Amino acid sequence: MCGHCEDIQTQTKFVILMHPKEFKKVKNNTGHFTHQSLKNSELFIGIDFSEHKRINEIIASHDSYILFPSLNAVNLTNEYPKRSDKPLAIFLIDSTWACTKKMFCESKNLNKLKHMSFTTTKTSQYEIKEQPNENYLSTIESTLVVLELLNKWEIEKIEEKQLQGFLNPFKEMIAYQKNLIANPKSNAVRFKRYS
Repeated sequence: MCGHCEDIQTQTKFVILMHPKEFKKVKNNTGHFTHQSLKNSELFIGIDFSEHKRINEIIASHDSYILFPSLNAVNLTNEYPKRSDKPLAIFLIDSTWACTKKMFCESKNLNKLKHMSFTTTKTSQYEIKEQPNENYLSTIESTLVVLELLNKWEIEKIEEKQLQGFLNPFKEMIAYQKNLIANPKSNAVRFKRYS
């Protein structure tokens, strides 16, 4: 799917924190697609990032937020997020909701970050995976909303064509998975032939 990824340069640093269980889903993980598409992004795998040297460096040198829909979150849809002259950094947790809670509880440095949220009418296109709620979005879908809103606030100047293509690896992955589901026998024969 990497050939379908956009090559987007941002002023904002995106930090993707991936639970080890998600890392095992390398072939259909939207956190990987997000990282591959954003040049100014870093991806880390783990649960407790409290003493993680690089993550703490980013937190110290950036105006840092974590994308998390709490009551006190800065709503990017309505609020300009920059609060200092430091470059913006947005942390994204790539995990199930249950595992996300554990990462939050164990990572003391993440607990101190300001929360960011957004309001959208978009629903997930993740047809092959059931979301806990109809308005929950995958990591790559949430990141697209954030990119669009950063453009709105003129923090970013990403071309519309790139934004439109941002979900391409995600869409291609879903199409590929649906084909496997619809044609299990023919795909099993093909796998046996080439393995």
